[in-house]
Amino acid sequence: MVSPRESLRIVIAASEAVPFSKTGGLADVAGALAKSLDQLGHDVTLLLPDYFLLRQGNLSLPAISDAGLRFSIPMNGRAVPGAVNWTTLPNTNVRVLLVRQPEYFDRRHLYQELGHGYVDNCERFCFFSRAVLEICRQMILRPDVIHCNDWQTGVVNGLLQTQYNGRPGFERTGSVMTLHNMAYQGRFWHFDMPLTGMDWRHFNQNQMEAWGDLNLLKTGIAFADQITTVSPTYATEICTSDGGYGLEGLLSHRRDDLVGILNGIDDEVWNAETDQHIPAPYSIDTVAEGKRQCKAHLQRRMHLDQRADVPVLGMVSRMADQKGFDLITGAAERILSQDLQMVFLGTGDPRYEGQLRNLAQRYPGKVGAEIGFDESLAHQIEAGADMFLMPSRFEPCGLNQMYSLRYGTVPIVRKVGGLADSVENFASESESLQTATGFVFIDYSKELLAETIEKAIGLYHQPHIWRQIVRNGMSRDWSWTRSAHEYVAVYRKAMERRKRRSP
Repeated sequence: MVSPRESLRIVIAASEAVPFSKTGGLADVAGALAKSLDQLGHDVTLLLPDYFLLRQGNLSLPAISDAGLRFSIPMNGRAVPGAVNWTTLPNTNVRVLLVRQPEYFDRRHLYQELGHGYVDNCERFCFFSRAVLEICRQMILRPDVIHCNDWQTGVVNGLLQTQYNGRPGFERTGSVMTLHNMAYQGRFWHFDMPLTGMDWRHFNQNQMEAWGDLNLLKTGIAFADQITTVSPTYATEICTSDGGYGLEGLLSHRRDDLVGILNGIDDEVWNAETDQHIPAPYSIDTVAEGKRQCKAHLQRRMHLDQRADVPVLGMVSRMADQKGFDLITGAAERILSQDLQMVFLGTGDPRYEGQLRNLAQRYPGKVGAEIGFDESLAHQIEAGADMFLMPSRFEPCGLNQMYSLRYGTVPIVRKVGGLADSVENFASESESLQTATGFVFIDYSKELLAETIEKAIGLYHQPHIWRQIVRNGMSRDWSWTRSAHEYVAVYRKAMERRKRRSP
């Protein structure tokens, strides 16, 4: 807990956050980081779009009230009105301000429908970014730092350094930009530039333009005081042509301002000792019996053969090339020739959804696949599986490998991004028995994936080794407290850099 003198006023701007909205890991990060910063004693405000239709009927949300603030933003020659609803993040002091604009945010999904992004996404999130600063001004939040996340908030950094530079309430405000996934950059045609509210002179190759397009992620990177991404290894990868997706030059130029901070997990939600979703909560000392009961329950639910001796491999994921599903389906025959069971949960590419359904039909009692998302089942897979698959093509951070380690479920991962930073490979009993937490392979190859699974199965049947690997993983600290301290250090660097460039 920091002293009042050291406490920072922090505004976190994001397009989604648990429990208000979610499509991926960004939502988990925004909600959990805000909570952890609050626990450290900082003054935190979380600013989100108000997806009114999507929060209706969600009984887990706290009461939401009208804040009484009205404003308008000029968009394409018309004044677009906005309002603010407010609440608090459950079990915290974090203020949550929800930007209300029905035309932009009352939709069935956050960013896309039927596989296609909304045609006005640039306008929607430029409005949101501009609203963030206007709300900070009108509500006199006087932030020490504004922490932006992904392309949807990239314009905030640009406006803070230009239009809002030196204005009352922003004299010392530093900016931080977090990159969650470089594959999504918010690229739009150049004639959308007026939507940003910024002068055309900033549409240049150093600031907002990339390959002839307006690039909102590049905007956020170019104007931010400090840049973070979600793991140390990913911070290195994105400075290369393979990981930078065309922005590696800018990121390399700003390498001194770029920090990789490994995400944490909400260890109140993901806690095998207290998890209400699983039939037999367990600790590091009772993992053997707890997992035995959780495995039996998972086998019944997924219509697998009831066997305690067979290893169960689990996967909860978006079904896409990024997550390695081409490797899994390509190596399926070889993998399933082993004495094992596999369970899958997720949605995504219809091609992979169909292939997994087909595997479940061809291997009854051995493969279970549920197409969709079920929070309870996700927890039950983490608790009931013996191993967890994440053979990702790229993975900025990943959270499921951390959930797995906490639940005594041994990860099998590819050495990329946050997977490389959070899973320590078992090389041999003599070299790594006291430190290994999982199995790691390097080349993106279905043969190597199959070999790594076969190695893991062999060690599963050597109980003295397997028990130690499980204990090693369950002993690690994956809480957000560690990460939150690192973010605070970055915030202070951003404030110092802002001070040096004050007008």
